[in-house]
Amino acid sequence: MPAVTADTLTLPRIPEPDPESRPRPVVSVTTAPRGLEGEGFPVRRAFHGVDLAALDPFVHMDQMGAVDYGPGEPRGTPWHPHRGFETVTYMIDGAFQHQDSHGGGGLITDGATQWMTAGAGILHIETPPEALVMSGGLFHGIQLWVNLPAAEKFTPPAYQSIEGRQVSLLASEDGAALVRIIAGEVAGFAGPGSTHTPITYLHATIAPGARLRLPWRTDFNALVYALAGSGSVGDERRPIEGGQLAVFGTGGYLIIAAGERQDGSSSALEVLVLGGRPIGEPVAAYGPFVMNTEQELVQAIQDYRAGRLGVIPPDALMPHVPRS
Repeated sequence: MPAVTADTLTLPRIPEPDPESRPRPVVSVTTAPRGLEGEGFPVRRAFHGVDLAALDPFVHMDQMGAVDYGPGEPRGTPWHPHRGFETVTYMIDGAFQHQDSHGGGGLITDGATQWMTAGAGILHIETPPEALVMSGGLFHGIQLWVNLPAAEKFTPPAYQSIEGRQVSLLASEDGAALVRIIAGEVAGFAGPGSTHTPITYLHATIAPGARLRLPWRTDFNALVYALAGSGSVGDERRPIEGGQLAVFGTGGYLIIAAGERQDGSSSALEVLVLGGRPIGEPVAAYGPFVMNTEQELVQAIQDYRAGRLGVIPPDALMPHVPRS
């Protein structure tokens, strides 16, 4: 980890925070429980136990892996529906194939991101390529769900493919942290992702003993999820380690620091940093649907059963079935 690296000494630097702004305090640090998703691939439920109001406009996030599969072990998801939000799949190690009923799809690997707007409704599948299934190997990624406001719940489905080389790369003031902006903006630098709901989404690698200070929009909430390694968050130096989520209060910038010593599973502190403008609307969620009311959920289920969310294409990918 990670798939996209760079010489931080040659990158643009994130400026020091405005001296009149104050750091955001840490409201909570929670630990993500482990579970299984799809056909049985391991995940950590990053938002478990956190109030949806603190997460808004995000509703769900899974850390997929990290796991080193043996031959025949990699798993994915079967074809399934979505409505009312966007799915964002970021692959750090390994590969995933995506295909949807609206014509989107491709291989997600080497730091790439696929951004699928489910909107009015879509069917899709994510599955490891056959070569990875046969050989096994490292698999590590993130799937984030970004809510859509009521006025855009029924927007037409869409798909964006963001390759790893397209992300914007920045360095901290001292060059000891690498920041990859996938979507949104930091200190005037924007990532390639196009979003319906205003958000910022980035992945940072912080060297042992280093500190990253990130200017952050005051109208956005702020979350930091540790992918690996250990360190602290906030001016109060609240401890954080892999599999934990920090929720921040209000302020002008974030402080994230890596511990002097890492535990051996990672040579640095790896974090996702995300935030967005809260939508502030009721959320009714059931399985793969995120709507505003229970009645809309019932309608989504009926529409799916009636085939109105799309159909599986004739050239469809299918979950890999091991040969007997």
